Amino acid sequence: YFYTCAAGGVLACGLTHYAMTPLDMLKCRMQVNKNLYSGVFDGFKKVASAEGIKGLFTGGAPTLVGYSLQGLGKYGFYEYFKYLYAGAVGEEAAAKYKTLLYLSASASAELIADVMLCPMEALKVKMQTSSTPFATSFVGGLSKIHAAEGMSGFYKGLTPLWLRQIPYTMVKFATFEKTVEAIYKNILSKPKEEYGKVEQLAVTFSAGYFAGIFCAIVSHPADTLVSKLNNVAKAEGESTGALAVRILKDLGFAGVWTGLVPRIFMIGTLTGLQWFIYDSFKVATGLPTTGGAAAPKKE
Repeated sequence: YFYTCAAGGVLACGLTHYAMTPLDMLKCRMQVNKNLYSGVFDGFKKVASAEGIKGLFTGGAPTLVGYSLQGLGKYGFYEYFKYLYAGAVGEEAAAKYKTLLYLSASASAELIADVMLCPMEALKVKMQTSSTPFATSFVGGLSKIHAAEGMSGFYKGLTPLWLRQIPYTMVKFATFEKTVEAIYKNILSKPKEEYGKVEQLAVTFSAGYFAGIFCAIVSHPADTLVSKLNNVAKAEGESTGALAVRILKDLGFAGVWTGLVPRIFMIGTLTGLQWFIYDSFKVATGLPTTGGAAAPKKE
């Protein structure tokens, strides 16, 4: 069961993030230089004109690899920790405190998933935001970071990544699960089991999109910081924490929200599609869709 969920997570996160590469690239560039484009459509036009379609998918390779690995950890470990924690507290307490169960399981899963993602995120941001091409290939980019900064270059953004992704994932999973429950309880007229798989998957996408909007807002300041951290050089003897504080002071309150509108659109669509792909994979392998009913027990 857990391996199947992990495989579904690979497909859900890897494919959707890769498809959103053009929008993500513009968002990162706007966070690093807010005057670069007047808006999303202006950015698309300028990049396509100067670099062609290939330019819109700058950073696509580390995006695909990194978020596939993250999806494996995010969804696989979420189901595992949900099962583990429910077993630890007992069936009655797990049912009574379901929201706390969703939050703790998703936070634990994301803590692991981000360690898998972080090196690829560092390369992705450098490729997308460098004023000149950062590297001519995926492997070349990894080699360049390692040669310049060692292994620390791949993980200097880990703490901000946790600050972005753990609240994001907690909101993503808890809001999704509670929204699915609310749809079946308050909007639809029958229990989940009485609807076909197509109807259940429609509920999945709707709840996923709704959850994604909240995810984008909660995690955006940390997302801006991650983009800046991978592009601003440290002063001599400056720690990553001190650099982060310096960046936040320079940005100001308004600055950390730069790029929020395209990110809401991106994350809403992304989250809805992720849950749809994930649950479609589960259905194809004979498992039920997520939420709205008791979690399947491990055999």
